[in-house]
Amino acid sequence: MAAWSLRLHGVGNASAVELGSAMASLERDGRPWLTIDCGAEGLTAFEAAYGQLPDAVFITHVHLDHVAGLERLFVSSYFDPQRRGRVRLYVPAPVVPLLQRRVADYPNVLAEGGANFWDAFQLVPVGEAFWHDGIRLEVFPVRHHWPDTAFGLRLRGSVVWTGDTRPIPEMLARYADAGELVAHDCGLHGNPSHTGLDDLEREYPEALRQRMVLYHYASAADASAMAARGHRVARPGELLGLAEPTAMQASPP
Repeated sequence: MAAWSLRLHGVGNASAVELGSAMASLERDGRPWLTIDCGAEGLTAFEAAYGQLPDAVFITHVHLDHVAGLERLFVSSYFDPQRRGRVRLYVPAPVVPLLQRRVADYPNVLAEGGANFWDAFQLVPVGEAFWHDGIRLEVFPVRHHWPDTAFGLRLRGSVVWTGDTRPIPEMLARYADAGELVAHDCGLHGNPSHTGLDDLEREYPEALRQRMVLYHYASAADASAMAARGHRVARPGELLGLAEPTAMQASPP
């Protein structure tokens, strides 16, 4: 039986540089298995933790604190013959054109010419679910900034990552119904794109809140204030143990 965990590379909002950009990796037996997002500070933390760069990344949305590290990941992958075209990017299908415009559409990605941004990667557009390393993960829309631009991720029985979102009780009633740890966007104060602590306490039942760990907040002081109200608050670099997934697994060939 494999040991599963979630390593938090960064837990801050876009302005909280000292907390790192919100980014995490699912670990299997102590090694990075699937990374969630690729912010600049988060990518630096990933490399410090593992001594390498990610082999597989799921993108929740394309705000720059979640994708700014892709340029560095492109350079490292493109110029490594062992990695070029092999680094998997799992991207929700509606997000693909946004990612193209946001990151990949810069003209002449190398000054020398002859390269396309996607040459460095294996782009895998995904719908409601996708397979990674023989295990099925689920994808669901969240409420962030604009419809169909941001998505969460579920490894059934193990963990749910909401990504940036307002409260989504209807989604978590479906996608967090198997005892998963729920990593949820939450700051001390909410706004039209992010959950605040009052929103969280109003919208979710106590039993679900007990399974939550809160990230994407503004400062260490805000983290202390949320913890003082009885909530589990994520810390940069923290490693969280996970239950063995109950997600569907592919049969051996």
